[in-house]
Amino acid sequence: MTKVDGQTVIKKYANRRLYNTGTSTYVTLDDLAVMVKDGDDFVVIDAKSGEDITHSVLTQIIFEQESKTGNTLLPVSFLRQLITYYGDQMQMLVPSYLEHSMSAFGAQQEQMREQITKAFGETPITRNMQAPMQMVEEQVRRNTEMFQQAMQMFSPFAKTAGNTPASGTKSKSGNQDIQDLKDQLRSLQEKLDSLGD
Repeated sequence: MTKVDGQTVIKKYANRRLYNTGTSTYVTLDDLAVMVKDGDDFVVIDAKSGEDITHSVLTQIIFEQESKTGNTLLPVSFLRQLITYYGDQMQMLVPSYLEHSMSAFGAQQEQMREQITKAFGETPITRNMQAPMQMVEEQVRRNTEMFQQAMQMFSPFAKTAGNTPASGTKSKSGNQDIQDLKDQLRSLQEKLDSLGD
């Protein structure tokens, strides 16, 4: 069996080796990361039990990418917030919200690339990153507002006078997230500039 409903089957054996049944070769987590980036659809099956372990393998890929590159996509504040939802009544809403947000962000990537190309020409590596940073900040702000509105709809009594956070707390956290994003983009621009030299 090489494909299930259009998905390539990857078998994981007890010795932790991964076998791509589509190409009849052993693969690594890095190979699977490349497959994801290329848009290849696959499912990872435990060879002994037949259990679908795709979720845990993809999580492992993210962990390795985060630790090996030093450039993290998941800020500590996001990870902390995500952990608080485990076991919470809102836990069932988080996956669909994150999936929707990432789909929307992915759809807007192409639009952002077109805008950057129009604004800065074909070589954005040597150009100012201010406009792309503003576009990303705006998207983050809209997603955050949408998530907060959704949370308020499902827990209208959560904000009472006694447990409302101070008005500056939310904006400080939001400003810090935006500043972190700016710093990451600035660092990326510096790396790109050094490549252009």
